[in-house]
Amino acid sequence: TDSLSAAYKNHSQETLLTERYTKLCKHYSVKATRNNKGIAHENGAIESANGHLKRKVDQQLMLRGSRDFSSLSEYEKFINIIIAKINRQCKTRFEEEKEHLQMLPCRRTNDFSEQYVKVSSSSTISVKRVIYTVPSRLIGCALLVHIYDDRLVLFYGHEETLSLNRIYASGTLRARSVNYRHVIHSLAKKPNAFRSSQLRDDLIPAGDFTLLWKNLIQDGLTDADCKYMVDLLLLADNYDCEASLGRYVLSECEANSMPSIKQCRALFGPDKVEVPIIFTQQHNLNSYDSLIGGLNG
Repeated sequence: TDSLSAAYKNHSQETLLTERYTKLCKHYSVKATRNNKGIAHENGAIESANGHLKRKVDQQLMLRGSRDFSSLSEYEKFINIIIAKINRQCKTRFEEEKEHLQMLPCRRTNDFSEQYVKVSSSSTISVKRVIYTVPSRLIGCALLVHIYDDRLVLFYGHEETLSLNRIYASGTLRARSVNYRHVIHSLAKKPNAFRSSQLRDDLIPAGDFTLLWKNLIQDGLTDADCKYMVDLLLLADNYDCEASLGRYVLSECEANSMPSIKQCRALFGPDKVEVPIIFTQQHNLNSYDSLIGGLNG
């Protein structure tokens, strides 16, 4: 391995493996070695392959004509095709080396790290310099977080309670992953708390709702504006109509005709359910008298 802090504690006078790296080597029954500091070419076989892959990806992106992808899965598929082509080129050499490899363990090693967190009064947790919102019912709870490359899995006790998409903070900065659906029901009880919330701007969905909020507060922020936005977000969550509700209210706002919450609820809420009248026939209750008599007897 390289002289990286991910595998070794460089600040120590002795060569000490970190706990996680030690467990990895033990699991696969391998012995770790370390290249000499300052002798970069000793790790060339690994570093050069990494550089070739980066250049190959960059070339394929240029040939593709765009670096934009509609989804993460589409990008992963693009990368997998490139890696498959590279692996085919070294298939013969790999087959020769496979004869000298030992059997894999019966199970995979853990591909996640763990962190214990406590949900704050604002219904947030902090993981790897990123603030995440969680459902307000978890406020005050101690959670165990399994941190994967692409997601966080939260456990309350032994029960899995939530899974979140993982995001990464840039450099030394902090980041946020805010979902208004996690906290909107608690905010609806105290809508004025929305005004002073540090997460206020992050709670508002991007797109139509963001433009609507700018229109609402262009003459100054008021308690009425906060209550209106909280009520709209509550409707969007309750009736699963975020996109259509935001488009409707914004278009009405731009036409100087702001709809009331009652109007929005009438338009986007469920149709009135007709409760059927159920007729029942009561049986003769005199039969219970025999039970009373039996007790007295």
